Amino acid sequence: MMKTLLLNPPSFENFDGGASSRWPSRREVWSFWYPVWLAYPAAMIPGSRLLDAAPHGVTPEEAVGIAKEHEFVVLFTSTTGFRSDVKLAEMIKGANPAVKIAFVGPHASVLPEETLGASRAIDFVTDKEFDSMVTEFASGKPLEEIQGVSFRKNGGIVRTPPPPLNRNLDDYPWVTPIYKRDLDVTKYNIPFLLHPYISLYTTRGCPALCTFCLWPQTFDMHPWRERSIGNVVEEVRWALANFPQVKEIFFDDDTFTIRKERVLALAKEFRKLKFTWSCNTRVHVDAETIQAMREAGCRLYIVGFESGSPQILKNIKKGTTVEQAQTFMSNCKKAGMKVHGDFIIGLPGETPETIRQTIEFAKRLDPETIQVSIAHAFPGTELYEYVTKNGYFRQDAQMLAETGHQLPHIEYPGLSRAEMMEAVDRFYLEYFLRPRAFWRVVKKTLYDRRERDRLFREAREFIRLHFERKRFIAQQEQLKAA
Repeated sequence: MMKTLLLNPPSFENFDGGASSRWPSRREVWSFWYPVWLAYPAAMIPGSRLLDAAPHGVTPEEAVGIAKEHEFVVLFTSTTGFRSDVKLAEMIKGANPAVKIAFVGPHASVLPEETLGASRAIDFVTDKEFDSMVTEFASGKPLEEIQGVSFRKNGGIVRTPPPPLNRNLDDYPWVTPIYKRDLDVTKYNIPFLLHPYISLYTTRGCPALCTFCLWPQTFDMHPWRERSIGNVVEEVRWALANFPQVKEIFFDDDTFTIRKERVLALAKEFRKLKFTWSCNTRVHVDAETIQAMREAGCRLYIVGFESGSPQILKNIKKGTTVEQAQTFMSNCKKAGMKVHGDFIIGLPGETPETIRQTIEFAKRLDPETIQVSIAHAFPGTELYEYVTKNGYFRQDAQMLAETGHQLPHIEYPGLSRAEMMEAVDRFYLEYFLRPRAFWRVVKKTLYDRRERDRLFREAREFIRLHFERKRFIAQQEQLKAA
């Protein structure tokens, strides 16, 4: 086996943009997801190392120093971090010209020729799920014999046929032993999850057709595949024994609750283990399932509500309604289940009126916490095709600020980039300055010192970002006036 480094690169300071983020950017507050996609091949390649740079404070220079000691580097890139990642790859090649570098992830999957054309430092790119591809290369298999890779040959680009999706997820090793070996779990923080936490997948793929969502359209695709109940339970059991400091396990499946029978079977087994957990879900989950999950230790759902406009929900093929969301939230509150709600500003059909609808909708739902994102159109998604075809994509606009925070790069007639940014800021302030929401935050600071320290840090970061947004809005208004 080649000496292999699985690298989640330091694209920006505190950049949560790599090997598990569906919305790559620096968050409003300190946040890091686990590099789960890199952990799989790290477990499959003997003697490998997983390096997650940003959470562990590894600088580009330090990453180069580590990478140059390896024969093969698998770098998980993103659309937003791509230019920085290319520079890093060139630095690695400069330090050790013999090292082979593969770019993996949605951006490389969708744009293989453009990715290879960006730099000679990139030796090959992979198509979608890359576990077996990089493992086969590390074992010495020629690129021509590996399915799902693109590389240069004789002055052109060779693309090998894609491999079939692996439908038996029990074939893959567990990721949690790699966390134990290579990562410091205390470095990972998500504001609405208990700290420290760990995350893992029990399924791959998502049958939902949301036009903006990155992974099901570009990476793990729509076919839904599952691990067996026993396989999941045994990894959870191992994790609980080996991470006694962890307060919560988060199941980061695209949608954990796709099949009711499976969810109830998992809940039955989880109940025996007596641990706290959370997951991603949609608003289709019924009251019986919510109650069963709550009794099995489930504490919180992450839910993409996206918009309070029925028409926008139709435009993005969300497959849910405002009424379903309200019923779901009512059932969650009855069961004592907390909800973190995700909302998006700037989806097709957005206007100042629909933004107001969404803000008021969020207040009525009243989830425990919220995240408000700016719509980003990633290559390979239906949203990208829509905004490009209709001239709403601003080619001159960056998706991220120099700090790594989100910037709007879509602009509609009657809704400017500055108005979108102002709406995000207003959304947060209106939501969290309500007495009910504000008191929820205050209660956390009263009873848990560690939680208080974390919240104070997050408050400082949020205030800094508030003023950063204000500067962007002022700059846009000056440009418009000029």
